[in-house]
Amino acid sequence: MFSAVKRFLIGRPLKSTEVGEQKLSKTKALAILSSDALSSVAYAPEQILIVLITAGAMAFWYSIPIAAGVLVLLTALILSYRQIIHAYPQGGGAYVVSMENLGVNPGLLAGGSLLVDYILTVAVSVSAGTDAITSAIPQLHTHNVLIASILVVLITILNLRGITESASILAYPVYLFVLALFILLGVGVYKILTGDVSSNLHTPLGTPVAGVSLFFLLRAFASGSSALTGVEAISNAIPNFKSPAPKNAAKTLTAMGLLLAILFCGIVFLAYYYGIQPAEKETVVSQIASATFGRNVIYYFIQATTALILVLAANTGYSAFPLLAFNLAADKYIPRMFTIRGDRLGYSNGILTLGLTSILLIVIFKGKTEQLIPLYAVGVFIPFTLSQSGMLVKWIKEKPKGWLGKLIINAVGAIISFTVMMIFFITKFGQVWPVLIFLPVLVIIFHRIRRHYDAVGKQLRIASNKPVPPIEGNVIIIPVAGITHVVENSLNYAKSLSADQIIAVYVSFEREDEKKFEDKWNKWQPGIRLVTLNSYYRSIIQPLTKFIATVEKKANESNYRVTVLIPQFIPKKSWHNILHNQSSLLIRAFLLYRRDVIVTTVPYHLEE
Repeated sequence: MFSAVKRFLIGRPLKSTEVGEQKLSKTKALAILSSDALSSVAYAPEQILIVLITAGAMAFWYSIPIAAGVLVLLTALILSYRQIIHAYPQGGGAYVVSMENLGVNPGLLAGGSLLVDYILTVAVSVSAGTDAITSAIPQLHTHNVLIASILVVLITILNLRGITESASILAYPVYLFVLALFILLGVGVYKILTGDVSSNLHTPLGTPVAGVSLFFLLRAFASGSSALTGVEAISNAIPNFKSPAPKNAAKTLTAMGLLLAILFCGIVFLAYYYGIQPAEKETVVSQIASATFGRNVIYYFIQATTALILVLAANTGYSAFPLLAFNLAADKYIPRMFTIRGDRLGYSNGILTLGLTSILLIVIFKGKTEQLIPLYAVGVFIPFTLSQSGMLVKWIKEKPKGWLGKLIINAVGAIISFTVMMIFFITKFGQVWPVLIFLPVLVIIFHRIRRHYDAVGKQLRIASNKPVPPIEGNVIIIPVAGITHVVENSLNYAKSLSADQIIAVYVSFEREDEKKFEDKWNKWQPGIRLVTLNSYYRSIIQPLTKFIATVEKKANESNYRVTVLIPQFIPKKSWHNILHNQSSLLIRAFLLYRRDVIVTTVPYHLEE
């Protein structure tokens, strides 16, 4: 039944040879890998206004120069990441760049930041998408967490079906969103030019506002910089592109930067000119659309596509998180399970981990987007800074042709990224301080995992200085609960192994049962030694393991091994298992970690 449900949800398994077909064209990649960055225009302008409103509506004109500053930062990042794409065509982005040029700890810091950031990408995107839905349908506002969690489950299932299939489905909403916003911007600007929008709705540029300080403006700029989250995703996911992958990735990155610049600046301008104020139960984009078109079909089209892209922006995380996790796992810093491809040739363990942790975050933060965005944004600018700094080191060391121009581009990117990162820490410390705790803890965990893998590898290598001692003989112990075909099957198997000694062990709770069983056994299997153990506390495990430990100690003196054969019957139908005691599983769990005991289950399959 499980297999049938799995096939229905994620489709038939793909052959390993079909992995080449799971690559993205520029058109699909732009939709899948840019959806996070493009969707940020739905909430980043609002984040600027939320800060500015504390100084009054007159301060809204500052959103224009702040947007210009964000545009400068976007340009620097796009140029910088184009260079990273060409320098590191294997992908990995900030993690690979930092690891190679700055060292292990900066690399792990970048990798850890991005892993957490992609989790936040999903949580923030889906939460923001849910806000857009409940802005259009206010009756659903109290069910934000439930709606967001269901949406994460649906996107997770879609990604488990494979990258090309998810791209084919998700590309349409992304392009519809771009079309919807271009319509909104076009009609909005047209109404402004024709005088349909009153110029009295906004404060003229340059109007003095009391209480506005540099610190205040930096806070608003930091909030607006959340529009740049997701810019690095393309450099992490280069292996997902069709050949020539680096060239296609660079073109996609440029197209994304151009679209993001137009949409972000357009929304900021309309919000300023219309005098839009942030509201708890209605987004800024919803207010602009309502003021431009009224609550008609076009308004609901804009809201629907906005909600869709905000939700589907999570797919950027699903595209980049598994690849980054693969790189970290390949370097032995996180569990090796993240290197395994699933039935549909995607890294399904990474996809499932991302989905589960995102739902956990949504529940913890109760789907409040504004509480997640500062953590989300600062988590991006740490790897931004590290990757640009790593590229500086690379150009200085290698000095390729034209390296000075490349150095200047990455230097500008590094300085601006570092500045924005520090602005976040200074102006929003109360919201981003957890980063200073969990990132170092994450790096420590990475090192512990690497040490474990190194230790395991050292002990498993044949060339190690500690040879495996020879085994001179074998003592087989069989726990028995009665005289049955299950026990008979295990005894026959034990006899076929040519063991030096076979011992059957019976644990009784009553002295009378012990004597009766001994008599039956001697008549049934007179050639097999039976040891009966009495349990005063009605425990099978304690007396059995104590006896095995005694035999093990004596066997070790002669380089013998103790093998415990555990009889187990297998019901015809899996659900029948819940009707029977699982003593064999418990015994095996207790014995598995004994150093010199070999544990084997001998199955006996029932026919009815």
